[in-house]
Amino acid sequence: MRIAMVSEHSSPLAAPGGIDAGGQNVHVGCLAVALVDRGHDVSVFTRRDSRDLPDEVTVDHGYRVVHVPAGPPEPIAKDELLPHMGEFASRLAERWTRDRPDVVHAHFWMSGLAAQLAARPLAIPTVVTFHALGVVERRHQGTRDTSPLSRPKIERLIARGADHVVATCSDEVTELVRMGIPRRRVSVVPCGVDLEKFQPAPVSSPGPARRRRLVAVGRLVPRKGFDLTIAALASIPDTDLIIAGGERSDVSDDDEARRLKQIAVAHGVADRVRLVGQVSRDAMPDLLRSADIVVCTPTYEPFGIVPLEAMACGIPVVATAVGGFLDTVIDGVTGVLVHRRTPAAVADAVRRLLNDEGRRTGYGMSAADRARARYSWEQIAVDTDRVYRSLLPEPAATDTADVSGDDQLDRV
Repeated sequence: MRIAMVSEHSSPLAAPGGIDAGGQNVHVGCLAVALVDRGHDVSVFTRRDSRDLPDEVTVDHGYRVVHVPAGPPEPIAKDELLPHMGEFASRLAERWTRDRPDVVHAHFWMSGLAAQLAARPLAIPTVVTFHALGVVERRHQGTRDTSPLSRPKIERLIARGADHVVATCSDEVTELVRMGIPRRRVSVVPCGVDLEKFQPAPVSSPGPARRRRLVAVGRLVPRKGFDLTIAALASIPDTDLIIAGGERSDVSDDDEARRLKQIAVAHGVADRVRLVGQVSRDAMPDLLRSADIVVCTPTYEPFGIVPLEAMACGIPVVATAVGGFLDTVIDGVTGVLVHRRTPAAVADAVRRLLNDEGRRTGYGMSAADRARARYSWEQIAVDTDRVYRSLLPEPAATDTADVSGDDQLDRV
């Protein structure tokens, strides 16, 4: 099968940790590899953001990354890319007219817009994975949400115009149904984890004693909730907190990093909080395995790949009970879900787990088992492949409401 994946702002070649580079980059790249391993021909189309990039790159794993000219060839914040999606769609249409894929899978809402505008005249079936929904981001971020005001409306039109929507978690399905998307046209296919890279540490003799360690990983943006974990640390004695994330290894000039350091000072834990900046994918497993607990406390999380990677390494997770964490973290089995998003609640959950080595070990073993059983990229590719094949013989019938949505999409 010839598969075109569209990821307008998240190139699989970009290093995760920057403002607009995170789990989606990892998801697109790993899914492409897993689909190639199943014998498919995969091309990933992403926006050219540098003059130095080649038109096309074939990566070692066998899929292609095509850099699409759309707007100036320089970095542009993802929330400012909408005006360039018309050009992006035109370039896709030109390519697909010459080299027609069997199915198009768009990642993120603007990718969905460009992909549908390009694919519809060519009668190519489209699948969309939103990775995050604008209505949810606006609900949780309020005035801090910088995405275009038209985003929720456009997302509804994209969801209605797609042949199928792939949600990454059950919570997203609920949101899509509220938007009027028929449940039969939505499937849950979660993100996966690289089980060769992320696996438990081999059993070895105990090393030198050290202070207990919490690890938190993610982009340095307020919604990731590192401030909550820092505040909780004030009630967790004899424990260090390592925060990994950022556009580079030195984050001393990063506004969010400075804010977090000020919060650490205010709570009297500055000597126990370390911001290590961007950590490479190769170094990430060792960082996670160095933790007694991996802590994830965002205000919301559409899916969240960090808990999965920690679980695959055999490390228990303490996470706020939001979004995709409700699917991945099994409360009382692989970790702890915190339902009250307060420093006291997070601190209580962490302390209880730190003080019970047997429970911590049991959670870690169960976490690794769950990651292997449900979240291998091989399994994710099988589930995604099933969605694609369901569209090949005959694209799903579109009801009246969906047709009207398609017509509106052309006028966006």
